[in-house]
Amino acid sequence: MSGGPRHTVPVDVHLILRRDGKDGPEVLLSRRAGPVYATGLYHCPSGHLDPDEDMVAAVIREAREETGVLIDPEDVTLAVTVHHRPPVGAGSRFGVFFEVRRWSGQPAVMEPDRCDDMGWYPLEEGLPEPMVAYCRAGLDAYRAGLPAAVHFQEPGDPIPYAPQGPDRTLLLPGPPVSGPGLPHRLGEFAERAVGRITGAEDVSWVRTGSRVWRITGAGGGTWYLKRHRGAKFHDREVAALRSWAPVLGAQAPRLVAADHQMQAIVITALTGRPLHGMALDPPSEARVQHDLGRLAAALHGASPAQPAGPSPALGKIERHLKAAGPYLAVGDEDLVLALARAYADLPAPLAVPTHGDLQYRNVLIGDDGGLRLLDFERSEYASATRDMVRLSDTWTGRDGLRAAFLDGYGRQLDPDEELRLDCEAAFDAVSGIAYGMSHGDPEVTERGRRTLLRLHIARHR
Repeated sequence: MSGGPRHTVPVDVHLILRRDGKDGPEVLLSRRAGPVYATGLYHCPSGHLDPDEDMVAAVIREAREETGVLIDPEDVTLAVTVHHRPPVGAGSRFGVFFEVRRWSGQPAVMEPDRCDDMGWYPLEEGLPEPMVAYCRAGLDAYRAGLPAAVHFQEPGDPIPYAPQGPDRTLLLPGPPVSGPGLPHRLGEFAERAVGRITGAEDVSWVRTGSRVWRITGAGGGTWYLKRHRGAKFHDREVAALRSWAPVLGAQAPRLVAADHQMQAIVITALTGRPLHGMALDPPSEARVQHDLGRLAAALHGASPAQPAGPSPALGKIERHLKAAGPYLAVGDEDLVLALARAYADLPAPLAVPTHGDLQYRNVLIGDDGGLRLLDFERSEYASATRDMVRLSDTWTGRDGLRAAFLDGYGRQLDPDEELRLDCEAAFDAVSGIAYGMSHGDPEVTERGRRTLLRLHIARHR
């Protein structure tokens, strides 16, 4: 060990804001302008750490200052680390690239004195030129699915990426995988839970930051391995699977193992076909809704009800309205604000165990017609009507489905619950429109618009 001065380097944070475009994944890039390093070149939104600031806080702050988007710490995922030496100046630095797939707001140029262009570009083919070579090294490692790179430029090397220039990027692989296609540590965790794994298939839902693999054991058994996109979602799903889901018996998965540090779980596999996108005749769909009502009632009664927490603050609703504003129809904002005021005047409901995302995409239907309920990562104590918000989209224009659900649920909603359901549906719709438009998710956007139109019609009857 050397006794001389210790080597210290600056740390940069870089934001890979990613969305699904019509031709594949896209990333947000901006063009530097003014009296800054690499002016005229494209780069990820980025910056330096402030004193005593952690990396996650820094990338969230830089995102807000440069693009105007708001990011929850739970949605920040480490992507790539680059050890970089520029062609001018002294010393090297570390750049930490973070991937974010969920945010609030529409990206826009917030610092026109430092940036004169911003837009979405195809990640695989179509990155703009000229681009900072340092940024391109990080994106090259990210596209290759590798965790790190060394990018040491020599004096006289160009600052912009040059396809025909010297290749200074050394891509570094991570640890070997355990089993076919599983990250090493996750594979070890799964094998401690279920034994040797002989097959793994990535079956992740495209819209979420969570990763899900269907894993097969040496004896032919099948389970699901899930890595959550944040501690909040991990803790919620683990708590629900331990405490509430068991009342559903074979209609919900069983928790086999959980690791809080890796935010991962192994659960039993359920058989059946996804209800999402399935064409059902009216009698069959009515039976489905009746059975969903029974499942919801059982889940809501899994633990004693308790006093509900504070209702959503008007400020939060107004922030969602601002983000969704350009995409709302005439009268939508007035409708939502009126419902927010009505919501504040409602008596506080009792909170019950809820699924949190009860909709067709989280339901399987077996060959016997029985339903299975999946994905408890949004489970929490909430109003009973909160579990009916997204499902109520399927009731639009089909009162028989609503009646079938409530028949299975075992009771009708009282007037306060009817109003609360409308309010919660409106808040969810505005949030969905803001999210869907900023993430290129037309299905979520359209569901929000349908909901607001339904509420307009209902209030003018």
